[in-house]
Amino acid sequence: MRVITKIVFIVTLISFWLVSTSLFIPTDNIQICVLTQTKITALMLNTNAGVYKIIADGNLLQKVTPENTIKLFNKVDSVQLIIDDKDYGKYKYIKLSGDNLSELKVKLINPDRKPRIYQNNLSFSSLDGYLKIINEVLLDNYIAGVTEAEAGSRSSLEFYKVQSVLARTFALAHINKHITEGFSLCDQVHCQAYYGKPKDLNTFTAIEATKNLVVVDESLNLIVAAFHSNCGGQTANSEDVWGSRTSYLKSVTDSFSVKMPNSKWERKMLKDDWLSYLKIKHNYPSDKEEGREAAFNFKQDTRKVYLECSTSKVPLKNVRTDLQLKSTYFSISEIGKDSVLFKGKGYGHGLGMCQEGAMRMCKLGYKYVDVLNFYYKNIQLIDLHKLTFFKDE
Repeated sequence: MRVITKIVFIVTLISFWLVSTSLFIPTDNIQICVLTQTKITALMLNTNAGVYKIIADGNLLQKVTPENTIKLFNKVDSVQLIIDDKDYGKYKYIKLSGDNLSELKVKLINPDRKPRIYQNNLSFSSLDGYLKIINEVLLDNYIAGVTEAEAGSRSSLEFYKVQSVLARTFALAHINKHITEGFSLCDQVHCQAYYGKPKDLNTFTAIEATKNLVVVDESLNLIVAAFHSNCGGQTANSEDVWGSRTSYLKSVTDSFSVKMPNSKWERKMLKDDWLSYLKIKHNYPSDKEEGREAAFNFKQDTRKVYLECSTSKVPLKNVRTDLQLKSTYFSISEIGKDSVLFKGKGYGHGLGMCQEGAMRMCKLGYKYVDVLNFYYKNIQLIDLHKLTFFKDE
């Protein structure tokens, strides 16, 4: 009887698994809009590795090698193409198509920027008077670039593994975030930071070591892979920051993050400015003694959600945003007659993985799986290709 029950449970689990993850089937390539915050009117391209085909408005023009120099200029609603100082005309859409090992060096001319290396394919078009660039890149190459951009170029191999699993999870969970604009994700932090091919080749080692692994919750859905710089000794609950409860973004005490570079901060402010802000933005009783007392003597030994006084509750996440503070994890005390001091802990929203704490864990010998299970509760690591196998069956 126990065996039958166990078999039924496994079949049910697999069925639910397939339904829950049907939108997250692995993909070989991903389309990333790059240099999205830069208004580009001219750039130069050189093949860094491999041979590229230049396809303009669907027609093959020629192949280019590292000996060739390509220049592109925005021309109202089209792109002018120049190869080795020869003008090839203007086109609506230009694509440089390589193979899995191909690389392009992109040097912006206007505005002037340092060169970047992008792997695999690049396409160019004109949008609102500027060049729009899409990097059609192998998923693993993209994850390697994100891993370095988010973790830094001097991190340990084990921390790269942590960051790569989270980057992959985020990418696949948000694969259609910009689909109406003609690409999957952009290269900014509200998607994931991405600057092209990483300089530290250990990122590729980390990608290979964690190949196809993603993090799922108890319902086998990809998690929101939230992370931040430093939690100040305690991470936050999702409901306290986003207003919605999750099974995996739970507050944990984090001794690994203390004494790290971003674990503490301070900010001074005039009392009158502080009280005026509270009154105007939150209708706080700044004119009452009990209100001033609470505003000048606020303590957080553990994370709180509000600054409270009588019936007034001021959301700390709003205070952080409005005053541009590093975190919501701060205490307030008086300095002299005119000022208050914010003594804060941590840097960021406090949800999920604390990067500096995770770095410390890796340095102490913890493995990437240990780190993920420390910062995210009730999770599993799953190989996405297994989902494809079950779906095909």
